[in-house]
Amino acid sequence: MEMLADDNASETLKPLVFRLHENAPAIIREVLLERGWTEFDQKEQDDTDWNLYWRNSPFPMTDHHSIKPWQRLNHYPEAVRITRKDYLARHLKRMKGAYGSTLYEFSPVAFIMPNDYVKFIAEYSKERQTVGRPSYWICKPVHLSRGRGILIFQDIKDLVYHCTVIVQKYISNPLLISGYKLDLRLYVCVTSFCPLTIYIYEEGLVRFATEKFDLSSLDNVYAHLTNTSINKYGASYKTFKEGIGCGCKWTFSKFRSYLRIFGVDDMLLWQKMNNIVILTLLAVTPLPEASNCFELFGFDILIDDKFKPWLLEVNYNPALCLDCSIDDTVKRKLLHDIVELLNYKQVDTHRQNEMPGSKAVRRQARWRRTGQSTPEETPGLLSGRKVSTCISAPQTQPALQFARGSIHKVSSLTRKTARAHPKETLTSQLREKMNKPKTSSQVKIEAKNKQLPAVHSPFISAQLSRWSPSPEICNYKLSTRPYFLSDKDQMPTRQVGGFVLIFPFNEAALQASKDSTDVKSIIKEINKLVSKQNSTRQKRHRLFNFMICITS
Repeated sequence: MEMLADDNASETLKPLVFRLHENAPAIIREVLLERGWTEFDQKEQDDTDWNLYWRNSPFPMTDHHSIKPWQRLNHYPEAVRITRKDYLARHLKRMKGAYGSTLYEFSPVAFIMPNDYVKFIAEYSKERQTVGRPSYWICKPVHLSRGRGILIFQDIKDLVYHCTVIVQKYISNPLLISGYKLDLRLYVCVTSFCPLTIYIYEEGLVRFATEKFDLSSLDNVYAHLTNTSINKYGASYKTFKEGIGCGCKWTFSKFRSYLRIFGVDDMLLWQKMNNIVILTLLAVTPLPEASNCFELFGFDILIDDKFKPWLLEVNYNPALCLDCSIDDTVKRKLLHDIVELLNYKQVDTHRQNEMPGSKAVRRQARWRRTGQSTPEETPGLLSGRKVSTCISAPQTQPALQFARGSIHKVSSLTRKTARAHPKETLTSQLREKMNKPKTSSQVKIEAKNKQLPAVHSPFISAQLSRWSPSPEICNYKLSTRPYFLSDKDQMPTRQVGGFVLIFPFNEAALQASKDSTDVKSIIKEINKLVSKQNSTRQKRHRLFNFMICITS
């Protein structure tokens, strides 16, 4: 059982406390209860008593601002930048233009409709003239999941949509096993975006379509879509399928064994997928700074018949429901390892010190200027966040009370002036808004923001400076290290349970991802890594051919 230890060994140990939103998957409660945690009781406990808050939807910014050192939230602010299909397409297109298509060729070109309709028509006509026949295309609503609203077509006359969609080249040569299409669900946990820290789970799900792949029947969802939410209702789901078995899932372990039987270099394939994950997350870094958060992403990867991996999409809340025994095997251990990855032991005593009735004196967060030390430094309310005020104990309580009353007024104004992505509309006319010059009305609103009264509280300061921190803010930082770093050095822990660290992969990558992320330097390190992987591959290939010659 995981327990909290006080500075005084004679203190009674207390269990960790979890808090779940009403729509959180049931397996999360089961796993945490298995680990000896207790569930948060809002009527009986204080808002600071919980250690982990899990919900399927984003947290209000006020929750991020009031986080305590012993608490974790399962979402980062603005993580939707990578999980909504049109936002992801724009970020990948920008990265491809900035750093070349060689690295970012793992995602088919996407057209956001209806804005890109003319561009799509040009590409459609070009493909038709080059190939001699229409190519295959796939249309996906940008805001839906679980395969809803997807349309696969060959003739443009069949393209019909009623909301914002993306249209991409359909990968018509997928890897098939016994004639069935498949894709991979990778679980990726980001424990920090600054410095960027990415773990990938060794085990995962291989999801099959339940009817054999057939390009002559594009409207057969059971042959072309691998979503379990669709295939579990198919007529062939429960029947035994040759080479696949019952249901529609394998584990990564079984899939990798299958590849080795046929002489496929599964290590090289996994290295390529790791690179896809890193390059995709680099496209949205840095996200707004927030403390004590983590994000579990579901990366959907399709492999073609040349063993090239393609990124299909990134899921904000990867499904944790248990549809079969394979789900239970993979997802239950996944959740156990996530808790291990969060490493509560390093901050347990801080919660104990803050609890009512504790012998320790209640202390407020101390902030300091860069290079300046202060006695009795403790983790702040916003681990890793930079604020423009220094808090002393006598001022803190009145400031917090004032901040809680004012934050709602400020947050609505801030959201209008600091939107990170366009609104979801049918025509997507706001898609290019970020690149347009400010209008006179926007300038007036920003001027009005600057006239707001100064408040000696990290809540208000952080909210106002969320997108454009002032020079004074940049001179402040917390005195404690982020929770995900190991005790031995400044590098994150290499492996925790089934989670393996894939970024930073060396000291140079770590340094380039600190403070303001140096994407250009990181890309250089990735190019070196890819070159090294290619060199290793060539050596293996020569050795393989040499062994064949000897045996023959």
